[in-house]
Amino acid sequence: MIEIFSYSLSYHTLALLFLVAFFIGMAKTGVHGVSMFSIPLLAVIFGGKASSGLMLPMLIMADVFAVIYYHRHANWHYLLKLFPSAAVGVLVGTWLGNYIDDELFKMIMSVIIFISLAIMLWMEKANKDNIPDYMWFALLMGLLGGITTMIGNLAGAVMALYLLSMRLPKNEYIGTAAWFFLAINLFKVPFHIFFWDSISLNSFLLDLLGLPFIAIGAYCGVWIVKRIPDKQYRWLVLLMTALAAIFMLL
Repeated sequence: MIEIFSYSLSYHTLALLFLVAFFIGMAKTGVHGVSMFSIPLLAVIFGGKASSGLMLPMLIMADVFAVIYYHRHANWHYLLKLFPSAAVGVLVGTWLGNYIDDELFKMIMSVIIFISLAIMLWMEKANKDNIPDYMWFALLMGLLGGITTMIGNLAGAVMALYLLSMRLPKNEYIGTAAWFFLAINLFKVPFHIFFWDSISLNSFLLDLLGLPFIAIGAYCGVWIVKRIPDKQYRWLVLLMTALAAIFMLL
């Protein structure tokens, strides 16, 4: 065991923390769904709410890498629709986080994601264009995204379903998601600090140790995405989203 910023960690645990940082970096620059495997790893080590606060600064660091690389590709038409209801969702999630059972929440989210995936797969097979760009749909997905990002950092799957439904090209999809999560994750910080007490100076310093691994993961994500055509990338995101939903059930 080693003592780091008031944490007593084994070398094995520290290695898992760095692996989580690598996955987060890779996910934020395009290999979406990979970070979902990090959530249960941190939860086992640090506990549910504490792991959510520990992960948030790492997510923001990775968001910065993604925005730097993909910022020109963001579609602000969709972002401006998502932001208001997502902010409300964060407030709702802050309140729900004190009452809802983590396992029940993950089960409900898994069911929602599976139903949404089934609809999207039907649309693909039937060669439908896309879900109509209605305001109510953006508001609903923004609200769900805000709630799920606050409770367990699970909004990746929700946003994947919305942005894929809008048929965004690969780089535009990644750039739009990058700006969305950077803004929402920064908005979440005060709630973690003042309401949940899940972020402290020591937890932030521990997160900083993972920064090099986040950077490496971000570089690997960019490298991988460059080599995947748009059509195959779309199916990769769908597959990773399905795996993430299954992982939530397990």
